[in-house]
Amino acid sequence: MSTDTVVQPVLTATPDDVHVHVEGRRGRAPITPAARVRLIIGHISIYVAAALFMLPLVYAFFSALKPNNDIFSMPPRLIGSEVRWSNFAEVFAFGPFWTYIGNSLFTSVAGTLVVLLVSTTAGYAFGRLRWKGRDAVFVLFLATLMVPAEVLVIPMFQVMQWFGWVDTYQALIFPFAFTAFGTFLMRQFFRGIPYELEEAARVDGAGPLRCFLRIILPLSTSAVAVLAVFTFLSFWNSYLWPLIVTVDYNAHGTLPVGLASFSGLTGTRWDLQMAASIISMIPTTLLVVALQKHLVKGIAMAGLGGR
Repeated sequence: MSTDTVVQPVLTATPDDVHVHVEGRRGRAPITPAARVRLIIGHISIYVAAALFMLPLVYAFFSALKPNNDIFSMPPRLIGSEVRWSNFAEVFAFGPFWTYIGNSLFTSVAGTLVVLLVSTTAGYAFGRLRWKGRDAVFVLFLATLMVPAEVLVIPMFQVMQWFGWVDTYQALIFPFAFTAFGTFLMRQFFRGIPYELEEAARVDGAGPLRCFLRIILPLSTSAVAVLAVFTFLSFWNSYLWPLIVTVDYNAHGTLPVGLASFSGLTGTRWDLQMAASIISMIPTTLLVVALQKHLVKGIAMAGLGGR
């Protein structure tokens, strides 16, 4: 009995063939001409919008390098008759600008820390704990957002007088450290965290404080970063309240008040004011860039709660 030998061909695959095979399975679907046109138009729109937003900043930067007489020259020019980098150094010689920066940094950082402490704890109480009258109290607390800050200036100034805090750092920090915005933001984020995580910790014997510190707060870093940036910017850019509650501007004046000091009875040093404005934007820009990842994530997720 003869046995027929069946010879099967051996197929060899080169690395290039495997690469093509993998790319063919994992590759994206081809982009249609209409989708490509929409993509191009979208990118162009983004670039145009970014250019429009950046144009005032670019003009302010170049205005800070002009002589004062060239600021309002006609026709307007981006670059003046000469480039004066010395304007940035002259800002600090014009007045106690270092004091303004230090006061703004101190009040902004301290105010942000107080707001984070109050808002996270209050948001946890309103969003995670169950107690009688919780929703009614939260509605009343939230209603304070409808009161304009300008309406509260006179009552708050009287309270500062009763406490003896006029022309002090306490008056610059505490009046706006207990607003409802931060509590509302944190409450919405906390309500989006699964309750099963906290219930499992309660079974293991953890109390409300431990659940807040060990579970809720570590999961809310993005929302805390959003609130920190918004609060820091609010304190940093505040002008009306520091102008009213401060008496000795050279000792307790903040940066927005210091920027106004470049305008006087003898005229306005627009070149120095522009240079000081550019300097004042550096800390906030660095803060936003450093927390950019958390900001995008926190803004996207902060309003998704609502159980």
